[in-house]
Amino acid sequence: MQNKTGGSAIKSYLCGMTNELIAKFVEGNVIPTTKSVMIEFKKRQAINGLIVRSNDYEDLKSKNFWRIVPFALIEEWTNSKNVNIAKIFNGTEFTKLSVVTNK
Repeated sequence: MQNKTGGSAIKSYLCGMTNELIAKFVEGNVIPTTKSVMIEFKKRQAINGLIVRSNDYEDLKSKNFWRIVPFALIEEWTNSKNVNIAKIFNGTEFTKLSVVTNK
């Protein structure tokens, strides 16, 4: 599925996203530095950032939890790779993932 910025998008409104859907998106997309991921949620505001793969990626993925670095902290994360910058979110709360162009 293509969105307006030319990136891919995955939607799941009814029961949230499964770890398989999210993993397919994360592992199937190489996000260039000029783009990021827009993560939309059921009950909170959307977040623009990156889903990062840290040492515990496989463990978190199996439980449908995902480390997300907010857009404002991407440069700091790129320089330090400090996983404490990222926040962990439950994938069942995701409704849409899409690649967007950074402004």
